Amino acid sequence: MGPALDTAVASRLKRDAAGLVAAVIQEAGTGEVLMLGWMDDEALRRTLTEGRVTFWSRSRHEYWRKGDTSGHVQYVRSVSLDCDGDALLIQVDQVGAACHTGAHSCFEAGGDLGAVVGRRPDEDES
Repeated sequence: MGPALDTAVASRLKRDAAGLVAAVIQEAGTGEVLMLGWMDDEALRRTLTEGRVTFWSRSRHEYWRKGDTSGHVQYVRSVSLDCDGDALLIQVDQVGAACHTGAHSCFEAGGDLGAVVGRRPDEDES
């Protein structure tokens, strides 16, 4: 492991009980949301300093850098923290599929749940 996550960044994070923060991965060129992963301080430090996205695997209890085994690499373009400090938005240049199913986006693979579409009062219903 390298040096610790910068204290100015670490102090702004609101981690869950397991010490993790949600990381939404978005394709920089299109704005498409590709996936959601989890990061602890070390995964975030690696992501901020190495130019590749690293996650903490909750099931395997280990770090994994996206693309090391699949070749579907995520190159970091920007990392932002939301106003509450409990979620990250990471814009990437995605090479290949983001989802382990082979789909470009994990949300494409999961499918639409058929929610009723809400309309603003001033929207035309046609």
